[in-house]
Amino acid sequence: MRYRFALVAFVGLGVAGLLWAMVDPANGGLATLLAAFALVAGGFAWLEQGGDTARDLTLVATLAGIAAAGRILFAPVPSVQPVTIIVATAGVALGPRRGFAVGALAAIASNMFLGQGAHTPWQMLAWGGCGAVAGVLRVALQRRWSFAFFCAILGMAFGTLMDLWLWFAFYPHTWAALVTVLAAGFAFNIAHALGNVVLALAAGPELRRVLARHARTVHTEVVWA
Repeated sequence: MRYRFALVAFVGLGVAGLLWAMVDPANGGLATLLAAFALVAGGFAWLEQGGDTARDLTLVATLAGIAAAGRILFAPVPSVQPVTIIVATAGVALGPRRGFAVGALAAIASNMFLGQGAHTPWQMLAWGGCGAVAGVLRVALQRRWSFAFFCAILGMAFGTLMDLWLWFAFYPHTWAALVTVLAAGFAFNIAHALGNVVLALAAGPELRRVLARHARTVHTEVVWA
């Protein structure tokens, strides 16, 4: 019950922060930062509602570590993000709550090496959202090409969300500035989307099957007659 209350409270704080940013754009950077922290905290309160076992949480932490390592390994290649594929696969195989947790943890863990900043909570929220949406749409994402197309959309959505945050927090709130920021990030977002397609086609379904098999093993109950 307390986790449900915490979820409602954090989401409420997140919405309040976004409303503050809209009403007082001069403090938009601070308002959006606080909103992102509150929404991420709400996501972890959501995770706690599920009553996951230690093995479940260990799997989530392991996947987040693998995703973070993949992001660091691919850092020299602009915008190619294996994090998105691993997070989406976790969402499809393990459900939206764990998908969110994998994405959020992967973002903060990889930024320990790549650099923390005001962007970190928004990356946690964006990648967590990728995992949550993948979990919600899991039934429609069982085939290789549908999953790859979905991951391409996630790549564009992730980059666009980060561009919108960058514009609102640090640039003049004008159409010209918005177009400039979106145009500057467009090529990187396309690279993210195309990289997602390649990685999803190469490894997505296989990783999903491994994770789904693990989830079934963890939750198998033995009943003695």
